[in-house]
Amino acid sequence: MYQLLKQLQWRYATKKMDPSKTIPQEKLDRIVEATRLAPTSSGLQPFELFVISNAEVRKQIRAVANDQSQITDGSHLLVFAAWDNYTPERINHMFDLNVSMRGGTNEGWENYRNMLLKNYTVRDPQINFEHAARQAYIAMGFALIAAAAEEVDSTPMEGFKPEAVDEILHLSAKGLRSVAIMPLGYRLNGEDWLENLVKVRRQRSEFVIEVK
Repeated sequence: MYQLLKQLQWRYATKKMDPSKTIPQEKLDRIVEATRLAPTSSGLQPFELFVISNAEVRKQIRAVANDQSQITDGSHLLVFAAWDNYTPERINHMFDLNVSMRGGTNEGWENYRNMLLKNYTVRDPQINFEHAARQAYIAMGFALIAAAAEEVDSTPMEGFKPEAVDEILHLSAKGLRSVAIMPLGYRLNGEDWLENLVKVRRQRSEFVIEVK
């Protein structure tokens, strides 16, 4: 745990990335796997993760993301795209996957399935999308921590036009909407104004409220 905290102290939202450096595949795979293992409400995993190395696609996304250079100068770009709605097909797929992998079902599990089918599928699609988007943010947190553990730099971003990214990646046809993006790469030493600044966080006494 000490080493992990040390790596979290090391990481920052990198502003300048070195375009000459590429993340080794094994490091990228571990970051992606950590993201896949993130917890989600009812285990539904209501989002998809796009891992983009294609230079032209990243150039297009940079153009609709306030020209943030990390998108193209980094090694890869992660795009977190949430389900646009909860449907019976999506819910049943995840429940059936559980049944398949765990070797059976039971009355309690099927009652839980039917409860979600009854309650989620009648809600406003925007409410369902927002719920799914919050699950994607949990996974992005896992990706940030995993990247730090691998000594890979990262920058979580909301500063982009979601509708434009959706169009670039053809997300609407997949029933998805982009919610956050995250370049991965390596800091350009000596060129990033944030690199050597002290990390600023509120003191524990200001941040933590203990209820005993």
